[in-house]
Amino acid sequence: MNFMLKNAGFGGRRIVSMAAAAGMLLAGAGAASATTVVKWLHLELDPKNVAAWEDIVKKYEAQHPDVDIQMQFLENEAFKAKLPTLLQSDDVPDFFFSWGGGVLKQQSETGALQDVTAALDADGGKLRKAYTPASVDGLTFDGKTWAIPYKVGLVSFFYNKALFAKAGVKAEDIKTWTDFLAAVKKIKAAGIVPIAGGGGEKWPIHFYWSYLVMREGGQKVFEAAKNGEGEGFLDPAIIKAGDDLAELGKLEPFQPGYLGATWPQTLGVFGDGKAAMILGFEATEANQRKNAGDGKGLSPDNIGRFVFPTVEGGAGKPTDTLGGLNGWAVTKKASKEAIDFLAFLTNAENERAMAKAGMLLPVAVGADDGVVNPLLAESAKQLAGSTWHQNFFDQDLGAAVGRVVNDVSVEIVSGQMNSKDGAQMIQDAFELEQ
Repeated sequence: MNFMLKNAGFGGRRIVSMAAAAGMLLAGAGAASATTVVKWLHLELDPKNVAAWEDIVKKYEAQHPDVDIQMQFLENEAFKAKLPTLLQSDDVPDFFFSWGGGVLKQQSETGALQDVTAALDADGGKLRKAYTPASVDGLTFDGKTWAIPYKVGLVSFFYNKALFAKAGVKAEDIKTWTDFLAAVKKIKAAGIVPIAGGGGEKWPIHFYWSYLVMREGGQKVFEAAKNGEGEGFLDPAIIKAGDDLAELGKLEPFQPGYLGATWPQTLGVFGDGKAAMILGFEATEANQRKNAGDGKGLSPDNIGRFVFPTVEGGAGKPTDTLGGLNGWAVTKKASKEAIDFLAFLTNAENERAMAKAGMLLPVAVGADDGVVNPLLAESAKQLAGSTWHQNFFDQDLGAAVGRVVNDVSVEIVSGQMNSKDGAQMIQDAFELEQ
């Protein structure tokens, strides 16, 4: 998902460019001969977040005076362009920020990454047990884990409490897809736009198709499809998911012009009170304020949240979740000190502190109590109990197949394509990549 990279950036006193870092290392080679240097490549823009990391680095270095953690920064576009070359260079970082799913899988296949499975399983699996199982599973391919978990995201519904009350709809009554469709009809009958939809960038609509595939088929069906097994994306449960989405589309639930709406515009529609619901990320409450016409948006106490509904007869569990998953990919020649620092960076104490600062939804077991924002706390609680956390389909399946998933999702919900043809397009794209 290209939009995910837009959250990257710059900040902090310890940060140096890659070129500057190389010069510094050469200049200080003599003085640092007894020190293990650990190079950390990141894309963080917010100076407050970098400052929080710096504090963690200071604590670690105080406990390990023979280790020097050097934070290095690359702007997101430069990161995408230069990372493949960097991974094969003499200036390779010890670890770097990565996305789960297809992105990490492709990076693992280059031979540049270190399989961290043994590190997770050492000492009776001490490090593995420090993270939620779903977060480790999301960074694992063919039994090998390729990154240390860092943070997780969650897609769920957010709603305008005042508009729900006006329409006589109760969020707690929305448990199944049938309940959801009934709520959409009731909201629309009250003269209110049910859902803020972002069809212009397409990926926001793929959340619906993805979740419905998860609810209809469950993990077994999706895993089989992406592994080229069974009927693939032509599995009846996947076609049924498309039918469910088409059923929603027939109700015309989105605002006029949604097919051209960008995600910021969609957030603005919700923030301006012009739609009752939005299917978005954990940061929706904060982001709707930024994109509302008045810059204030809906007050936090007017926003509620509910889990994506189940589907009657579907194999998926209500505790299966969809959202982003990020980790720190460790490079082939990284030292044991690099992994030791990552274990420290992502331990429950530090993840709890970062959660309190609003930096992340934690993956460390027991750290979810650090989330103080009520809506974020709900997301953290749901994620802590996730039975299967699936990374965004358009990331997990790779860029080429992901684009088709996004296209098909929009065409199905807008009535331009039936679900079987959509499934066939995705299957054809998948086979082309094999």
